Amino acid sequence: MTAGSISNADLLQGYLAYLNNERNYSPLTAENYARDIRRLFSLAATTPLPDLKCHHIRRYIAQLHSGGLSGRSLARILSAWRGLYSYLMRDHHCSVNPCIGLRAPKSPKSLPHALSPDDAVRLMDISVEAPFDIRDKAMFELLYSSGLRLAELVGLDPIDLILDDGTVRVTGKGKKTRIVPLGSHAITALQAWATVREQIAQPDETALFVGKKGTRISPRTVQHHLRQWGIKQGISTGVHPHLLRHSFATHVLQSSGDLRAVQEMLGHASISTTQVYTHLDFQYLSKIYDGAHPRAKKKS
Repeated sequence: MTAGSISNADLLQGYLAYLNNERNYSPLTAENYARDIRRLFSLAATTPLPDLKCHHIRRYIAQLHSGGLSGRSLARILSAWRGLYSYLMRDHHCSVNPCIGLRAPKSPKSLPHALSPDDAVRLMDISVEAPFDIRDKAMFELLYSSGLRLAELVGLDPIDLILDDGTVRVTGKGKKTRIVPLGSHAITALQAWATVREQIAQPDETALFVGKKGTRISPRTVQHHLRQWGIKQGISTGVHPHLLRHSFATHVLQSSGDLRAVQEMLGHASISTTQVYTHLDFQYLSKIYDGAHPRAKKKS
């Protein structure tokens, strides 16, 4: 069937199945792609996807840019659209990919923010009493201890923990598996959670972390609870799961200087992705230098 004869909803459903079954994309990544593609449907309105040309896509990107989206967000959107058209050309006789050759506007490069070691310790100094407090402490200690992505955290099952070895088996992007070490505080918090998990989890639930209904916790719930803990602990920076991943990478690199090891633990396919943390490390070292070296400060 041609793309023009199928509803947008059916096209999207088929594309998401392709991402899941053939490209091994995580559910969270597929969800992000779906959101970006629905944006294309909205911008195209009644124009069938096969009728869109390069100038249409360029205009849509300009509209989104003027609406405040960053170059990074637009690059992700273009990637999603480009991938959709590649799928349509392969499976639905679409003749051209109007996104080929288009680039998103450049945005100023911003380095990922990381908590200071003191703020990270303060965030983890959580008073636990209720079962869900114990769960939250285990989740946050694990995020910071091992640098997990949010989707990796919520996808864990108890069988993925090898506490005797102090490791966790993580399924990351592209369904690639890696083994990541656990810190002693994370192990203690996870052991505490294991003692109360069965009180909350449904009998047949396989998830390590569960919500109030006893089923696998949602990414949004983790984000909400972490943000609330940050406020409660007096941390002015908005705390989110990826901030703990950035903090993990920055603090390990500052202590060890081993970029390759950080790459392996983060699950980055390319070392160039990890190298951004060398810039963060340089900023940290620069502050130390400016404060300590007698000839660092300029004379007034």
